Amino acid sequence: MKTSADDVLWAAIAEPSRRRVLDLLVRRGPATASALAAEVPFTRQAVIKHLAVLEQTKLVTRRREGREVLFRVDARRLDEATRVVARVAHDWERRLVDIKHLAEAAFDREE
Repeated sequence: MKTSADDVLWAAIAEPSRRRVLDLLVRRGPATASALAAEVPFTRQAVIKHLAVLEQTKLVTRRREGREVLFRVDARRLDEATRVVARVAHDWERRLVDIKHLAEAAFDREE
């Protein structure tokens, strides 16, 4: 079974620790894995693994500056991801309204 880009995105942002790393990058801007690790309750190695997954989805990019590697959020990709999440939320909202109407109609028939 082929994995879609949306599936990879959902898998990446589903993990709370990974979202925390992403949120830190959004708030503080470019940072090294060590700087990020200093702000989370998990190891630098775990941060690096989370960053690798975020890189696969293109939410995060890396750039070498001298001896350091800086990670930054790709704003365009984050905007795309936000639109995907909003679209899914809208679709689910519509489905839930439909389910509510079906349940109300069934309840009205029983009365």
